[in-house]
Formats: sequence, structure tokens, C-alpha cells
Amino acid sequence: MKNEIFVRVLRQLSTQGHPMLVELKNGETFNGHLVNCDNWMNLTLREVIQTSPEGDRFWRLPECYIRGNTIKYLRVPDEIIEMVKEDAIRQRQTTGGTGRGRGTRGGGGGRGGRGNANRGGGAGGRGGGSRGDRPRRGG
Repeated sequence: MKNEIFVRVLRQLSTQGHPMLVELKNGETFNGHLVNCDNWMNLTLREVIQTSPEGDRFWRLPECYIRGNTIKYLRVPDEIIEMVKEDAIRQRQTTGGTGRGRGTRGGGGGRGGRGNANRGGGAGGRGGGSRGDRPRRGG
């Protein structure tokens, strides 16, 4: 759930081209405008300034792609996070549920014929459990 919300935050940022800071596990940092984000948190940034892990060297890049599993830290504006949370709450209210539980759709379910006297199998009969829907041979 949290990852889902975070990806939603990043997608919201990418549509508006917000600036953000990305720190990688190796210590490099990237400051740029978010262009794209996918479900694996792979990012595309534009107008990027890359900083070395030591902080003493800088590079200006027109665009860069950052693989999601290398990311250690992202700095995202607080107002964007709050806005996405509010959107998620509004969306849940309009769909009429939280999406959890078994619900009432589909009816019937159960254990596939157990306890049905007409089928010859199941709890009280003389049958072979899951083979309850096949006719029995002999007596």
C-alpha cells in the first residue's frame, strides 16, 4: 500500500515537472525535474546536476535515467505527498469501499461440492472427496 502511494506521488510529480533530489546507494546525488516514473521506481530526470559521492565534483546532464533499485533516498515536496493522500481518500470514497474482504459478489463459493448429498462425495457420503462429481463404479 505505501509503495503504491509513493509511486502515485512520483507520477503526480512527473506530470507537473517538479524538481527533486535523488540519492543513490553509492552516494551520488541527482537534482533535476522528474519526467517519468514506472512501477519499479525507475526515474527519468531532466536538467540534472549530478554530484559525486565525495561532493567535490559536479556534472550537468540534459537527461538521465536512474534504475529504481539503486535509489537510497528521494526528497519530495510535502505538499505533493499530502495532495496524493487526499486524492486516494477521495477515490476510495467514490468507489464505495476499501477493496478488502470477500464482499458479496459471486455468491456460492465454498469448498467445491463437499457435503452435497446428491453428489455422492463429501463429508457424510461414501465418496472420494474431490471426486464427488464423478459417478461411482459398483457398489
